[in-house]
Amino acid sequence: MTPIVLHNINKSYGTLPVLVQFSITLPPGNTNLMGTSGIGKTTLAFILAKLTAPDGGTTTGLSERLPAMVFQEDRLLEHKTVLQNLLFVKPDPNRAVSLLTQAGLAGVINKKTATLSGGMKRRVAVCRALLSDHDLLILDEPFKGLDEITKPTIINMVRRHIEERPFLFSLCITHDPAEAEAMGGRLVVM
Repeated sequence: MTPIVLHNINKSYGTLPVLVQFSITLPPGNTNLMGTSGIGKTTLAFILAKLTAPDGGTTTGLSERLPAMVFQEDRLLEHKTVLQNLLFVKPDPNRAVSLLTQAGLAGVINKKTATLSGGMKRRVAVCRALLSDHDLLILDEPFKGLDEITKPTIINMVRRHIEERPFLFSLCITHDPAEAEAMGGRLVVM
Protein backbone atom coordinates (compact mmCIF):
# COMPACT_ATOMS: atom_id res chain seq x y z
CA MET A 1 0.00 0.00 0.00
CA THR A 2 1.32 3.43 -0.96
CA PRO A 3 2.30 5.54 2.06
CA ILE A 4 1.08 9.08 2.66
CA VAL A 5 3.99 11.44 1.97
CA LEU A 6 4.14 15.12 2.82
CA HIS A 7 7.26 16.71 1.38
CA ASN A 8 8.68 20.16 2.17
CA ILE A 9 5.38 21.38 3.58
CA ASN A 10 5.12 25.07 4.45
CA LYS A 11 2.27 26.62 6.38
CA SER A 12 2.02 30.08 7.88
CA TYR A 13 -0.75 31.93 9.66
CA GLY A 14 -0.32 35.53 8.61
CA THR A 15 3.36 36.31 9.09
CA LEU A 16 3.87 33.43 11.55
CA PRO A 17 5.49 30.39 9.93
CA VAL A 18 4.32 27.18 11.62
CA LEU A 19 5.65 24.47 9.30
CA VAL A 20 8.79 25.17 7.28
CA GLN A 21 10.03 22.59 4.76
CA PHE A 22 8.53 19.83 6.91
CA SER A 23 8.45 16.29 5.53
CA ILE A 24 6.90 13.12 6.90
CA THR A 25 5.98 9.70 5.55
CA LEU A 26 3.08 7.79 7.07
CA PRO A 27 2.99 4.07 6.32
CA PRO A 28 -0.12 2.02 7.12
CA GLY A 29 -0.48 1.40 10.85
CA ASN A 30 0.13 3.81 13.69
CA THR A 31 2.62 6.66 13.78
CA ASN A 32 3.00 8.59 17.02
CA LEU A 33 4.01 12.23 16.75
CA MET A 34 5.62 14.12 19.60
CA GLY A 35 7.08 17.61 19.83
CA THR A 36 7.04 20.79 21.86
CA SER A 37 3.95 22.99 22.04
CA GLY A 38 3.57 25.35 19.11
CA ILE A 39 5.81 23.37 16.75
CA GLY A 40 2.98 22.63 14.31
CA LYS A 41 1.62 19.22 15.29
CA THR A 42 -2.02 20.31 15.16
CA THR A 43 -1.44 22.23 11.93
CA LEU A 44 -0.04 19.03 10.44
CA ALA A 45 -3.12 17.15 11.68
CA PHE A 46 -5.39 19.74 10.01
CA ILE A 47 -3.49 19.38 6.72
CA LEU A 48 -3.85 15.58 6.88
CA ALA A 49 -7.56 15.94 7.67
CA LYS A 50 -7.92 18.30 4.70
CA LEU A 51 -9.20 21.06 6.98
CA THR A 52 -6.45 23.43 5.88
CA ALA A 53 -4.18 23.47 2.87
CA PRO A 54 -0.42 23.85 2.99
CA ASP A 55 1.06 27.04 1.52
CA GLY A 56 3.67 25.00 -0.30
CA GLY A 57 5.15 21.54 -0.69
CA THR A 58 3.66 18.36 -2.06
CA THR A 59 1.42 15.60 -0.76
CA THR A 60 1.19 12.09 -2.14
CA GLY A 61 -1.36 9.44 -1.18
CA LEU A 62 -3.54 11.89 0.76
CA SER A 63 -6.16 12.94 -1.78
CA GLU A 64 -7.80 9.50 -1.90
CA ARG A 65 -7.85 9.07 1.89
CA LEU A 66 -11.01 9.53 3.96
CA PRO A 67 -10.02 11.04 7.33
CA ALA A 68 -11.58 10.83 10.77
CA MET A 69 -10.25 13.02 13.55
CA VAL A 70 -10.28 13.34 17.30
CA PHE A 71 -9.59 17.03 17.87
CA GLN A 72 -7.86 18.50 20.92
CA GLU A 73 -11.30 19.83 21.84
CA ASP A 74 -14.13 17.32 21.92
CA ARG A 75 -16.33 19.17 19.37
CA LEU A 76 -19.45 17.26 20.33
CA LEU A 77 -23.09 18.16 19.71
CA GLU A 78 -23.81 19.13 23.33
CA HIS A 79 -27.61 19.29 22.86
CA LYS A 80 -27.73 15.73 21.47
CA THR A 81 -27.46 12.44 23.33
CA VAL A 82 -24.27 10.40 23.43
CA LEU A 83 -25.71 7.92 20.93
CA GLN A 84 -26.95 10.69 18.63
CA ASN A 85 -23.43 12.13 18.53
CA LEU A 86 -22.14 8.87 17.10
CA LEU A 87 -25.06 8.26 14.77
CA PHE A 88 -24.48 11.75 13.33
CA VAL A 89 -21.33 10.46 11.59
CA LYS A 90 -22.63 7.01 10.67
CA PRO A 91 -26.10 5.47 11.17
CA ASP A 92 -24.88 2.18 12.61
CA PRO A 93 -26.55 1.85 16.02
CA ASN A 94 -25.23 -1.64 16.75
CA ARG A 95 -21.60 -0.66 16.20
CA ALA A 96 -22.14 2.66 18.02
CA VAL A 97 -23.52 0.92 21.11
CA SER A 98 -20.70 -1.62 20.97
CA LEU A 99 -18.04 1.12 20.91
CA LEU A 100 -19.72 3.06 23.71
CA THR A 101 -19.97 -0.10 25.79
CA GLN A 102 -16.27 -0.87 25.23
CA ALA A 103 -15.50 2.68 26.37
CA GLY A 104 -17.48 2.21 29.59
CA LEU A 105 -20.30 4.52 28.51
CA ALA A 106 -23.20 2.03 28.29
CA GLY A 107 -24.99 3.74 31.18
CA VAL A 108 -25.04 7.19 29.56
CA ILE A 109 -25.95 6.39 25.95
CA ASN A 110 -29.23 8.32 26.16
CA LYS A 111 -27.93 11.24 28.24
CA LYS A 112 -27.32 14.66 26.71
CA THR A 113 -23.64 15.10 26.02
CA ALA A 114 -23.64 18.45 27.86
CA THR A 115 -24.29 16.61 31.15
CA LEU A 116 -21.16 14.43 30.93
CA SER A 117 -17.82 14.90 32.65
CA GLY A 118 -14.80 15.95 30.61
CA GLY A 119 -13.36 12.44 30.55
CA MET A 120 -16.67 10.97 29.40
CA LYS A 121 -16.92 13.53 26.60
CA ARG A 122 -13.42 12.61 25.52
CA ARG A 123 -14.42 8.95 25.26
CA VAL A 124 -17.47 9.91 23.19
CA ALA A 125 -15.22 11.87 20.81
CA VAL A 126 -12.92 8.86 20.40
CA CYS A 127 -15.85 6.49 19.80
CA ARG A 128 -17.32 8.87 17.22
CA ALA A 129 -14.05 8.91 15.25
CA LEU A 130 -13.75 5.12 15.39
CA LEU A 131 -17.33 4.68 14.15
CA SER A 132 -16.98 6.90 11.11
CA ASP A 133 -15.99 5.58 7.70
CA HIS A 134 -12.27 6.31 7.37
CA ASP A 135 -8.93 4.99 6.25
CA LEU A 136 -6.92 7.79 7.90
CA LEU A 137 -7.36 8.22 11.66
CA ILE A 138 -5.93 11.43 13.13
CA LEU A 139 -5.79 11.61 16.92
CA ASP A 140 -4.76 14.98 18.39
CA GLU A 141 -4.05 14.35 22.08
CA PRO A 142 -6.92 11.84 22.21
CA PHE A 143 -6.30 10.65 25.76
CA LYS A 144 -6.02 14.00 27.54
CA GLY A 145 -8.41 14.35 30.43
CA LEU A 146 -8.77 10.59 30.91
CA ASP A 147 -8.08 9.23 34.39
CA GLU A 148 -5.36 6.65 34.92
CA ILE A 149 -7.89 3.82 35.23
CA THR A 150 -9.81 4.64 32.03
CA LYS A 151 -6.87 5.68 29.83
CA PRO A 152 -5.43 2.16 29.27
CA THR A 153 -8.87 0.87 28.26
CA ILE A 154 -9.29 3.59 25.63
CA ILE A 155 -5.70 3.24 24.37
CA ASN A 156 -6.24 -0.51 23.94
CA MET A 157 -9.56 0.09 22.20
CA VAL A 158 -7.95 2.50 19.69
CA ARG A 159 -4.93 0.28 19.21
CA ARG A 160 -7.15 -2.75 18.51
CA HIS A 161 -9.11 -0.68 16.00
CA ILE A 162 -5.88 0.16 14.13
CA GLU A 163 -4.41 -3.35 14.31
CA GLU A 164 -7.62 -4.94 12.96
CA ARG A 165 -7.46 -2.74 9.86
CA PRO A 166 -4.23 -3.30 7.92
CA PHE A 167 -5.29 -0.65 5.37
CA LEU A 168 -5.64 2.05 8.03
CA PHE A 169 -3.24 4.96 8.40
CA SER A 170 -3.13 6.51 11.87
CA LEU A 171 -1.35 9.51 13.37
CA CYS A 172 -1.50 9.91 17.15
CA ILE A 173 -0.25 13.24 18.53
CA THR A 174 0.76 13.06 22.16
CA HIS A 175 3.03 14.75 24.70
CA ASP A 176 3.25 11.59 26.78
CA PRO A 177 5.95 9.01 25.90
CA ALA A 178 4.02 6.36 27.85
CA GLU A 179 0.96 6.91 25.63
CA ALA A 180 3.11 6.63 22.50
CA GLU A 181 4.64 3.39 23.79
CA ALA A 182 1.21 1.98 24.68
CA MET A 183 -0.13 2.87 21.21
CA GLY A 184 2.71 1.03 19.49
CA GLY A 185 3.90 1.77 16.00
CA ARG A 186 6.48 4.29 14.92
CA LEU A 187 7.57 7.40 16.82
CA VAL A 188 8.35 10.66 15.03
CA VAL A 189 9.63 13.69 16.95
CA MET A 190 9.16 17.12 15.39
